[in-house]
Amino acid sequence: MNIDQVLQVLSVSQKKPLTPLQELVLRSSWEGKTYNHMAGEVHYGAQSIREVASQLWHVLSKIFGEPISKANFRHTLELRPLTKAQQQQIEKHATITVTTLEFPSGPVMLSSRFYIPRPPIEEFAYREITGPGCVIRIKGSSQMGKSSLMIRIIDYAASVGYRSVNLDFQQADSTVFCNLDKFLRWFCANISSKLELESKLDEYWDEDIGSKVSCTNYFQRYLLEHLSCPLVLALNEVNRVFEYPAIAQEFLPLLRSWHEQAKQIEIWEKLRLLVAYSTEIYIPLKLNQSPFNIGLPLKLPPFTIKQVQDLAQRHGLDWRDGKEAKQLMSMVGGHPYLVRLALYHVSQGKVTLKQLLQQAPTESGIYNDHLRRLLTALQEEPELGGAIKKLIAAQDIKLESMLAYKLESIGLIKLECDRAKFSCELYRLYCESANLGSFE
Repeated sequence: MNIDQVLQVLSVSQKKPLTPLQELVLRSSWEGKTYNHMAGEVHYGAQSIREVASQLWHVLSKIFGEPISKANFRHTLELRPLTKAQQQQIEKHATITVTTLEFPSGPVMLSSRFYIPRPPIEEFAYREITGPGCVIRIKGSSQMGKSSLMIRIIDYAASVGYRSVNLDFQQADSTVFCNLDKFLRWFCANISSKLELESKLDEYWDEDIGSKVSCTNYFQRYLLEHLSCPLVLALNEVNRVFEYPAIAQEFLPLLRSWHEQAKQIEIWEKLRLLVAYSTEIYIPLKLNQSPFNIGLPLKLPPFTIKQVQDLAQRHGLDWRDGKEAKQLMSMVGGHPYLVRLALYHVSQGKVTLKQLLQQAPTESGIYNDHLRRLLTALQEEPELGGAIKKLIAAQDIKLESMLAYKLESIGLIKLECDRAKFSCELYRLYCESANLGSFE
């Protein structure tokens, strides 16, 4: 058995792809490299490498029915041929991989082969999440892959024994944001529920000391005290909080203060914050209060041409010469969702790339639902439509900060220094043909 076959057996047995770090540990161990050497190659802590390796040796020992460690890994498995059952499993998995397509919708699940890593983002995130009291900030406009990356960081954290809570602010009722006290109680109650702990808000809430101190006490004396391992608190779509300035100006500095607490109080080292948001905050905060100038910033870039070619290959398309990839990117840039939706339809054989691109900015194209949602956003806030009309005329303009923030959040524009441009040709063509006449 060679290392590629070992990786296949392990991936099929786990029913999900190996993470880049898991694959690196296995290949490097096969080559006889030390954990310290691996850590130096990917800028991880050696202890993190050992923890990942320990999990892998445990799983491999169960699969092959005998103790497997770094010391005997290659010697033991290189002498073993694949069993007939293992060959059949791998072949069956390969057949499913070739024939099964997933319609792009929501985060790319852990088991999906359609997740395209954007190195070194994943490696940096996996390393950072093991740091005491860390903060990881994931920035990207709508449908750029924030949630897909977030669930992989959470999965990695679980593999090294951490607990996690994934909180999406889009799920909060609008009444939750009526005042800070109600919001923080909702925040704590949801986290308690996801940790399967009894809610004890009334025991820790004291109106005399205020909501923020009560919330902090609840975390320190109840939630963190209860846990024997680090807690990854993943906050998705924090932009929802930005829409309520009175709450944002109190809640965001609170997150910052918890990060600072980790430098002074040991129990706060357990808290690892993972924050995803669409664009820079427009709420005025002092530099020493903002959580958006601390920790590890990860800005999700568009796909490169090689990544588009890789994704095309995973859809069964031969785009190795780069011609088709360039044609698609000239219309949608490297926007992950727009690229993947195009590849899904082309790989089905119902439309050619040429036809798809001709119809792309029209009501009959594959992006019609996506484009209508953008148009609805412009119709609901006429000042946004007015800004887009100016952008159509000038192609490159400076926008008032609030307008720029909102348009960048939904992905219609990209900002280069202080200038706004359409984020891709698809949006420019669609907006030019749409009826924006009523917008001021």
